[in-house]
Amino acid sequence: MTDTPAKAQHPTTAGDPAAAVSAAPSRRSLIGWGGAGLALGAAAAGGAVAVARSVDDEPVTAAGGEVAFHGVHQAGIATPVQDRLHFAAFDVKTDDRAAFVQLLKDWTNAARRMTAGQAVGEGAYGGLAEAPPDDTGEALGLTPSRLTLTLGFGPSLFDKFDLAGRRPEALVDLPKFAGDNLDTTRSGGDLCIQACADDPQIAVHAIRNLARIGFGKVVIRWSQLGFGKTSSTTPDAQTPRNLMGFKDGTRNIAGTETDRLKKFVWVGDEENAGWMGGGSYLVARRIRMNIETWDRTSLQEQEDIFGRDKGEGAPVGKAKERDTPFLKAMLPDAHVRLAHPDTNAGATLLRRGYSFTDGTDGLGRLDAGLFFLAYQRDVRTGFIPVQRSLATDALNEYIQHVGSAVFAIPPGVRDNDDWWGRTLFTAENPRNTRDPKEA
Repeated sequence: MTDTPAKAQHPTTAGDPAAAVSAAPSRRSLIGWGGAGLALGAAAAGGAVAVARSVDDEPVTAAGGEVAFHGVHQAGIATPVQDRLHFAAFDVKTDDRAAFVQLLKDWTNAARRMTAGQAVGEGAYGGLAEAPPDDTGEALGLTPSRLTLTLGFGPSLFDKFDLAGRRPEALVDLPKFAGDNLDTTRSGGDLCIQACADDPQIAVHAIRNLARIGFGKVVIRWSQLGFGKTSSTTPDAQTPRNLMGFKDGTRNIAGTETDRLKKFVWVGDEENAGWMGGGSYLVARRIRMNIETWDRTSLQEQEDIFGRDKGEGAPVGKAKERDTPFLKAMLPDAHVRLAHPDTNAGATLLRRGYSFTDGTDGLGRLDAGLFFLAYQRDVRTGFIPVQRSLATDALNEYIQHVGSAVFAIPPGVRDNDDWWGRTLFTAENPRNTRDPKEA
């Protein structure tokens, strides 16, 4: 592939349409590359591939497109959902605040380049033979594959760097829910990075390089690979199915639904949000499915458990998937009935879940299930009440939550001078005004 110079980026649905920005200039020519418990089937609409925008603002195929890194909000939330995921939670190992801030800046620069289809730093070859390359090289020659990188801060981070006074009230520790069997080695974390792309090698390359840059300052606590998106933010095509064979994500918030995003996903200035204005909150849950038991369950029982038919995905008594469900026609413990906003005082989540299979459990059963990702404006009025409502869900016989984490997702990176977490670590909020809650 011919070397190409760094390219200008243009905002997409990931950020502010008015915030056109340029990619960081390269230091040399670069090589192009690319890259339920809760709501298993209740709240979101359909998911085909969406069209991304190229640097010339012309439509490109979803498999090779570039998603703008800069914007009011971080990409990877309302962005059209990609096919693959590599999610990583990190623990911070340094107590040097300045070193950690520099890491966030270095990560931002690397993320800016990787999402634009550029190598990290000086690249994977051509530099000093005596030094390790700046880029690991496995993405050489690949397209960006709509790579998005989304960073979050866990509750435990606020115990470090004198940040206790800046922990948002909405960043609560999740309570123990009925049926939880959480593995502490797959839960929690000071930081998270969500890498989504249409090529799994691109997503893995991104996490690998960020972990390499963070060596000595952070360490991966746990990670999860995902495939087969189980929810969609583009409700204009086929709805994805989960590993139980049911359509998942009917009535999810679409990336184009500005009003619903504002109401249910983005933290707004009117809430005196301070450094979190423009951000969101993420709940990540690793949900193991007992698929061998499920596969021996009758079709009628499967449909009763979900409250939808398996073929069309229509609610009980309805003909089409997107027909308004009549909740009282479902069994009292049907998943759709218990997870529906009408059952939960209107609580609505934006979901970006993925299926996973991680070998076997040593007992001849697949370690498989749903890696559930849900974004919301406030965990206390979003995930928590819905998950409590699901305590009597008939689906609980076939699933178990085995991993859990919650993160504050800061606002987007506005331009080349901005960086992940700036609003937390400086006296400025996203609109460059003084934050009265500064620690």
